[in-house]
Formats: sequence, structure tokens, C-alpha cells
Amino acid sequence: MKKLLPGYTWHREGADKKLYLTFDDGPIPEVTPFVLEQLANYNAKATFFCVGDNLAKHPEIAQQVLAGGHKLANHTYNHLKGWQTPFDAYLQNVQQCQHLLETIAAGTTQQRPLFRPPYGRITSKQAAALRPTYELIMWDVLTNDYDATLSADKCLQQSITRTQPGSIIVFHDSLKAERNMRYALPRFLEHFTRQGYSFELL
Repeated sequence: MKKLLPGYTWHREGADKKLYLTFDDGPIPEVTPFVLEQLANYNAKATFFCVGDNLAKHPEIAQQVLAGGHKLANHTYNHLKGWQTPFDAYLQNVQQCQHLLETIAAGTTQQRPLFRPPYGRITSKQAAALRPTYELIMWDVLTNDYDATLSADKCLQQSITRTQPGSIIVFHDSLKAERNMRYALPRFLEHFTRQGYSFELL
């Protein structure tokens, strides 16, 4: 996939003993505060790829993310599948989310915005239009925490096995992923902290 889709960020090169945790689909009050508590326990930083509709409903949770020293990033306003969404509608949805992100993060230092396509599905035309403005972030470790058929321990063990220096890891602060994520995240953080890794912002 990495060779077929150049121009995306799949991991961070030269990141010795550094990992990049990301959380998709929040923020929501039922799950995101738990994530923030776990990150604080290990002095870990993370990047939250937010659905704009959730940002609009829960701006106070987004502010908690920022207050913890974490980063907010764009995951479209309505969690759209790029392959199934017309070009103009997709770009407008991304911009709608970005406008809300900038409003919530007003007064903070702004770097090049980050965008992750929901489901990892985006057309080459959509990507080409977004790339001049956004760094397009993918991943090299998908925890599959949202998979109800996957046991929580299997979720954890697979995630640990696939992680290497510079990995970008995807968890989800969503109701669908809550069971596996609540089990796997603190144990994942503990394992790699013991190994001498730090968790950094993208």
C-alpha cells in the first residue's frame, strides 16, 4: 500500500524510540476523557483526528484535548468515504471540519494541518487537491480496536507485535471501539514506556 500510495505519511523516518499515537472519530464524552487520563499517566502525547460533527457537539472535550498538550486534526466533518463522495462535496466537508478546528484552537500555534481520510479511502483527485494544504496521514499500525470479533487481548498483542520505531498507531475514541481500546491502550502505553519509548505528536 505504501508503494501504491506515495505522497502520504505512513510513519516517521529516523524516529528512534519514538511512537506516534493517533485517535480517530472523536471527541466524545463517553470515551475521550478516558483516553486523556491514560495518556497523562504515561506523559504521552497524541494526535486526535476529529470528526467535525463531534467537535461541534462537544467543543469542551476538544478543549480538554488541547489542554493536555495534544493535537487536533481533520477527519472530515461527517466521516465520509472518499471513494463514495463527489469531489466538491468531499473537499467542502474537509474545509467545514478545518474551519471548526481553527475556531476551537484559536490562539494556539498552528502548523501545517493534518488530514486523515476516514477508512483510509480517498481518490487520487481528492488527495491531489488536499495535499498542498494538508499533510495526509495514514498509519502503519491499525489496532482494529473497533472489531467486535477481535478479543481485547488479541487487539493488544497484534498492536504490540506490529509496532516499530517511528510507527503511527491508530486507536479510536469511539463507542464502537471502546471495549477493546479501554483494555489495550493502557497496556500498550505501559509496554512501550517500559521499553524506553516516548509518545510524540505528529
